[in-house]
Parts: sequence; structure tokens; C-alpha cells
Amino acid sequence: MGTSNKLPEWQPDLHGTGLKIGIVMSRFNIDVCEGLLGACVTELLKHDVAKEDIHIATVPGALEIPLVLQKMAKSGKFDALVALGAIIRGETYHFELVANESGNGVTRVMLDSCIPIANAILTTENDYQALERMTEKGRDAAKVVIEMVNLLKNI
Repeated sequence: MGTSNKLPEWQPDLHGTGLKIGIVMSRFNIDVCEGLLGACVTELLKHDVAKEDIHIATVPGALEIPLVLQKMAKSGKFDALVALGAIIRGETYHFELVANESGNGVTRVMLDSCIPIANAILTTENDYQALERMTEKGRDAAKVVIEMVNLLKNI
């Protein structure tokens, strides 16, 4: 722990050695999702998560992500999980439904399981925005899960 104004503070720790990470990726808007996945896996490897410790499950769409996250969380095999998907606004209310329900589901699984989950389900207005954000959001998801696992271990 470092100090800020003489108060103890846990510093971000991005060492991924030994961590087991589960990833659930939607196949809907597959180009964006594969971009998220590639960036996430590259970043996990960069932070010393072993390739054999990264497990990927794919699902049809964003609404199916929380159920598989829940199953993975209950398995006891993973230190952290990542949700990857892309919800791109269409002409109907369906966008809001999928965005809200998938987000709520991911959060509920995380809180119920006490396992860190990085929610990298993009919600964008169009394909351009999704493609522009996929690499950064994929990298961020990897760093978030590593940092959160290490923080929770120290608390």
C-alpha cells in the first residue's frame, strides 16, 4: 500500500501471473466482438496471464452473456471474468432492452459471485463508433479484471 495524505491506499497491481480468466463473447456483431477479444487477450498476455489460463465461451448475443458468466463464476475455476459484446442501435426499442438487461445481468453476477467481471459490452449508435472503441475497450477489460483480482486479494 502506498500513502496519499498519510492514509493507507492500495495501488493498482497489473500482475496477471497465475490468474485464470474466463471470457464470454457474443457472436452478434462478430467483427466488433472479435476485435474486442483480440485486444483483450493480447493485453492479458502482456500482463503475464498464461495463454492456457484464458478460456473463451461464445454465445449468440448479449442477453446470453450473463447466464454463461454465472455458470463460469459458480464453477470455481476462474479468478475473474470478462464480458465481450457489441450492441449497436437499430430503429427499434430492442437496443435499450438488450443494453439494459445485459448490463444488469453482468453486474448481478459479479455482485452475487464476488468475482470481478469486466463489462466490455459496447453500446453504440452505429458501426463506426463500435469499431473505433473495440480495441481500447478490449484492452481496458483485461486491465480491469487483473487490477480487481489483485485488489480484492489485498483487502
